[in-house]
Amino acid sequence: MKTVKIAVIGASGYTGLELLRLLISHPHTELSCVTSRQNAGRRIGDLFPRFNGAPAADLKFIAPEPEAIVATGAEVAFLALPHGVAAGYASSLLTKGLRVIDLSADFRLDDAEVYKEFYDSEHPAPELLKEAVYGLPEIHRADVIGARLIAAPGCYPTSISLPLIPLLREKLIATDSLVTCSMSGVSGAGRTADLSLIFCETNESARAYGVPKHRHLSEIEQELSKAAGEKVLLSFTPHLIPVHNGICTTTSAKLTGSPEQVNSALEKAYANEYFVRLLGKGGCADTKNVTGTNFIDIGWSYDERTGRILLLSAEDNLGKGAASQAIQNLNIICGFCETAGLKNF
Repeated sequence: MKTVKIAVIGASGYTGLELLRLLISHPHTELSCVTSRQNAGRRIGDLFPRFNGAPAADLKFIAPEPEAIVATGAEVAFLALPHGVAAGYASSLLTKGLRVIDLSADFRLDDAEVYKEFYDSEHPAPELLKEAVYGLPEIHRADVIGARLIAAPGCYPTSISLPLIPLLREKLIATDSLVTCSMSGVSGAGRTADLSLIFCETNESARAYGVPKHRHLSEIEQELSKAAGEKVLLSFTPHLIPVHNGICTTTSAKLTGSPEQVNSALEKAYANEYFVRLLGKGGCADTKNVTGTNFIDIGWSYDERTGRILLLSAEDNLGKGAASQAIQNLNIICGFCETAGLKNF
């Protein structure tokens, strides 16, 4: 099978590092370009010694200039860049014939006004929003095939949306009753020098943040509303916990159907999805079982006392919530087996 040449733009952050780890061992990809302004000229193996011994370890970082990226022969570019920055590279690289998988928030939303509301700035490339495909493969696989521009979903939205969408489609829960609490590892904040994220500030501690209007709410409500066929609002409280990676999410909602229908809806949606592992009634998802993988584990329970359904999920925020899900999308658009390079446990 053909090997596809890959560029990773912004390869020195935590998500970029995870992309490199997976792409270096992917059977159908060749790293042709990695970029980092601060590390231009350094070998991958110098910055990340864990990769020494792999052929790609000798590839040198270059400055993220579109012409230089194209000159490496790259066919697909992963953008592991901050929101607001990624859109400019996407526009330029698409014009030059590359396909783009963007891991920022720049193309996740359908509406530029919603982007402005949640990200406090005008959208940098609104003309591309209609073309961009929201890359949640289990939900939008048919649209991902053949796409030029894929918006990889956020980590929280993946952990929240996948359990809820089947129930909303089947009208099994009240759309005005959704409450979600999520806990995320510290790597979710990125590889930045931030006093609030250093070891002594996060170890032996847990705290809520981003309340009451975390930016990811915008794409969560967008995707849930599509599934429900009506406007859905969600009460969402994220928490920071002292682990490197992993997200544990608990969502509750008023059940309008039966518990048996909940199980049937989840089975109908995901029984044939390799990367969604259904734990069934009473199953409590655990981050230790998904870190380092592209799996999301989903369990559920029913609280007879309150009449509410509890949806319990766990994923790796750097994996199914970012890099490995982006590679799942790569496999789809390139015609590879969807699990290629991702069957790690």
